[in-house]
Amino acid sequence: MTTDANMRTEGFAFLAAFTACIPAANWFIQHVGTICLTNGPCVIPVAPGLSAPSGVLLVGLALVLRDLVQRRLGKIWSLLAIVVGAILSAYLAPPALVVASTTAFLLSELADFAVYTPLQERRLILAVLLSSMVGLVIDSIVFLWLAFGSLDFLAGQVVGKAWMVLASLPVIWWVRLQDNRRLAMSQRMAS
Repeated sequence: MTTDANMRTEGFAFLAAFTACIPAANWFIQHVGTICLTNGPCVIPVAPGLSAPSGVLLVGLALVLRDLVQRRLGKIWSLLAIVVGAILSAYLAPPALVVASTTAFLLSELADFAVYTPLQERRLILAVLLSSMVGLVIDSIVFLWLAFGSLDFLAGQVVGKAWMVLASLPVIWWVRLQDNRRLAMSQRMAS
């Protein structure tokens, strides 16, 4: 398989994982947690004294996966993934959370895209880290305010999503390493 074909295969794997995060986050928020609040989300501890709706883990992962979709498949695929993700979010979110889930997803992913795009060519790990942090803060504020009219879980939301972003950094490092190897190999073959 050629290098371009390998990169496209990786890109579609990242796209599939990104897309799977959306229904999984909606399912988690309703079914997985140490406590499931009446007429509210299921929550998990994310740090001592901090809890957050359990979907935060998958939302943090989705922000990173969207960056990897863009890295492997390009901006158009990335923007298409955001649109499909927003549609999935609207379709799969519990009725009371449709507007909050869809709006938060769309705004946070577009913010992630805006920060990631100019940085990713020169500083991939920094681009993923900064863009994900911007996206997760926007996602948290918008979702909590629209869904619950409160920012009570804001610190927990930010910390929970940040854990997933930080946990993904070794994978981002590996992607960058693979890209550098591919570039070196193509340069050797060209000379």
